Formats: sequence, structure tokens, C-alpha cells
Amino acid sequence: MRYAITHLTRFRYAFPVRFARCNLRLKPIAWDGQRLEDHALVIHPAAAEDAGRGSGYPVNTTRIVVMKPSTELRIESRARVLVDRVAPVAVAGDVSVAEAGRLARDVRDLSPIAPANYLFPSPLIAAFPEIAAWCAAELRPDRGVVEAALALAKAIKGQFRYDGSATQLDTSPAEAFAKKHGVCQDFAQIMISGARSAGLAAAYVSGYLRTLPPPGQARLVGADATHAWVLIWCGPDRGWIGFDPTNGVAMGADHIVMAIGRDYADVAPIDGIFLGRDGQKIDVAVDVEPLD
Repeated sequence: MRYAITHLTRFRYAFPVRFARCNLRLKPIAWDGQRLEDHALVIHPAAAEDAGRGSGYPVNTTRIVVMKPSTELRIESRARVLVDRVAPVAVAGDVSVAEAGRLARDVRDLSPIAPANYLFPSPLIAAFPEIAAWCAAELRPDRGVVEAALALAKAIKGQFRYDGSATQLDTSPAEAFAKKHGVCQDFAQIMISGARSAGLAAAYVSGYLRTLPPPGQARLVGADATHAWVLIWCGPDRGWIGFDPTNGVAMGADHIVMAIGRDYADVAPIDGIFLGRDGQKIDVAVDVEPLD
């Protein structure tokens, strides 16, 4: 499936901003099962661009600097991505949860996709005993790792309720776990915390998900959103496999990977600073359009 993706962010300031510097992580990376065919940024007012400083994780970063006073900053990312991926399933030869963890610890690779980078707690995803204990019911040491990870994603889907008003961007996994409500970021962080506590290498994925309108209704342009899910390292033969706890499924042709890191801080679509008086509003519109 080929997708056209538009990600529009508008910053509106109460007073003119004299200077703004932003890190943009809006260009989808190359990843197994997908290929980036085209990408462009449209920024107003005009901004200076450079490659930014690499994070050491699979992320494409562009840094922009705006020095023209303005009350609005508009950042539009346009990408075309070809996705040719079948959602994986568990097979008889899968290594166990315990073995996947042991093998991850034995890998001596330190590249951006090395499992060693994702074995331990990260700034936004700590280890929590209550999450570890709950996830352990599915992540039994002798269970096949792919089967166990998919079962955990389905358990989160079944026992947590999606609620956009229940949490904030900085809500910790423990707080979201206690509420049993949250959004895709919360569910991904809960799964990652539990997986790392079980000894598995688990990464945070920022990306897009194709959504289908209700039967008989037209697709609404700009009504999509960024999505978050989890990658689990399932041994040297199967490598990284994606699991979506918001929907209780494995990563398939409807998932488009934008960036991979330890947690949201590594992959936030936009962050930065501006110089000016207080008062801003941010509007984001995302459109994921199937072209085939």
C-alpha cells in the first residue's frame, strides 16, 4: 500500500516571536517493510534548515531556525511511503521470553537498532513493580516471545480504555496504569515498562496508522493523528517485531513507522524553543491517505 501523509502543525502566538528554533522528526525512516519515496517540508515564515544533531536512534531530525518576527509558525511535512508488510504471527521455532532477553544481553552491537539500547529504563519509562507484576502474567519466561508479546498487547487493549482526556503528555506509565485509561502513548509506555522488566529489549515507535471511516461515510481529510506502539526484539532470527497495544494487533500494512527511540522524548515530532512573550496555541492536523 502506498500512502500520502500530510502532517501540519501551526503555532499561533499572542505576541510576535522574534526567534524560534525547532527540532523536527517528521521524515519517516527506512524500516523493514516500508520505503520512503518522497518527503518535503514547507515552512512559513521561511526558516534556515540543517540536519540537526543525531540522537543515536533511528530518527530523521531536521533543525529549523526562524529569525523573522511572526505571530504564526506553520510547519507542513509531506511524505509518500510504500508499505509492503504482513503482520507477523507466532511460529513453533520462536525463542522464549527468557531466551530473547538473554540473547539481547549477549549482542555486542551498539548501532542505533541494537537491542542493548532498549533493555533498560529510560528517562520517561521507568520500571514499576505493579506494571511488571501485571505484565508477567503474559510474559512468562518459558512462553514464546512473539506469542507472549501479542498476548500482552491484546490484554492491554482488553483491560484499558482509550480516553483522550484521562492523561497528559507527561503522565507517567504508573499513573496511566492505575487509571486504566489513556491514549496510545500511555499504552505503549506501559507495555515497554513491563517488557523491559521481563528482560526484553523494547522500543517506542512514533508513526502513523491508517484509519477507515465508518461504513457509508467519506474519509475525513486531516482527521488522523500520530500513533505510538512498541517494538520487541524477538531474537536474532526474527529481529524487531511491532506490537500495537492500543488495538491489540501486530504491526502490519496499516502502520507507518516515523521514528524509533527509547521513549517519547527521543521521537517527539516537534520540540524546541522560542523567544517572546507568553501565550501560544498549537493546532495539529494529520492526514494519512491511501493512494493504491
